[in-house]
Amino acid sequence: MSDPMRGSTAIVGTGITNRWDAPGRTAFDQLQEAAILALEDAGLTTKDVDGLFCALSVSGLPVLNVAEKLGLELRHADGTMAGGSSFIFHMRSAMAALNAGLCDVALICYGSNQRSAGGKLAAMPDPQPYEAPYGALYPISSYALAAARHMHEHGTTREQLAEIAVAARQWAKLNPAAMMRDELTRDDVLGSRMVSDPLTKADCCLVTDGGGALVMVRADRAKDHAAPVPLLGVGTAVSHRQIASMPDFTTTAAVQSGAEAYRMAGLGPADIDHVMVYDAFTICTLMFLEDLGFCAKGEGGAFCASGAIAPGGSLPVNTNGGGLSCNHPGMYGIFTVIEAAEQLRGRCGARQVPGAEVALAHANGGVLSSQATAILGTPATL
Repeated sequence: MSDPMRGSTAIVGTGITNRWDAPGRTAFDQLQEAAILALEDAGLTTKDVDGLFCALSVSGLPVLNVAEKLGLELRHADGTMAGGSSFIFHMRSAMAALNAGLCDVALICYGSNQRSAGGKLAAMPDPQPYEAPYGALYPISSYALAAARHMHEHGTTREQLAEIAVAARQWAKLNPAAMMRDELTRDDVLGSRMVSDPLTKADCCLVTDGGGALVMVRADRAKDHAAPVPLLGVGTAVSHRQIASMPDFTTTAAVQSGAEAYRMAGLGPADIDHVMVYDAFTICTLMFLEDLGFCAKGEGGAFCASGAIAPGGSLPVNTNGGGLSCNHPGMYGIFTVIEAAEQLRGRCGARQVPGAEVALAHANGGVLSSQATAILGTPATL
């Protein structure tokens, strides 16, 4: 029996600012532009929005600030903050709220001026008592620890991680909106400055500004919009906050979030045509592909280095260039969904995945702490 939530809602609008280095524009400016673009894409205005879902690292009261900035009158709102995965958490909440009649038009939005503000997130105080005394670099030292453990347990190599960065750059070269489009080789990655062993600078995501937004409605209303993207399945999971509390450094809660998304969608990894995963660091791509079932645990390094995830490979992954080469404004998760939706709408130009009918978008928050997975389709998949 199929899950009643499967395909009950759809994305009908996407917006992205493509302003990755925009001095003078605040996080709210980036969010506002993306939100207006998404609403215009859906053929709607701010007057139609009665449900708001947002998370901002620069605001402790994101719903109130964003609603005021956009001039919204709301019946429902959710400011869940789980790091970079928040926006797929919001998609799940929006799906539930729409089906319960708590709202009719859900706006999910984000903006950041991380790069132009000096490269640091203006986050609320968040002490890490078990790690702070050791002077770890947050967050890279946590991801480096996971990478080192994966190398120890499974024989993963720095060369294999480097190929992930190279594949992302190859996709970015096909995306005119990507921030980094110059040539990148495996030797370039291996020879770049070591930041936290075993991760070099080129293993790390970009630091950019940017904004993104999504508009969701119920399936009955989605039929009135051009190119709706049904939400087939969604799952979320949380396993820890500090890396010191992670149950297993080589396995993330994407195992759980992915399983729930697959169950709701009635699909499995073999049914996915296009994949977007949160690549804050190269090790993220590798671990999430394993945990989401695209290759066995311990085989991610060889799988990625084989060319499978690069243009022309068997599994198109991070086709916009990802956080490694396109953009990463601090909380990247919404951009995985936007690219997945645009691929299914056939709007991606030179990087378009031919015949894509089902896409998976996965997002990560904290230090491999919160995981969220969404499976999207075309109307033909319902």
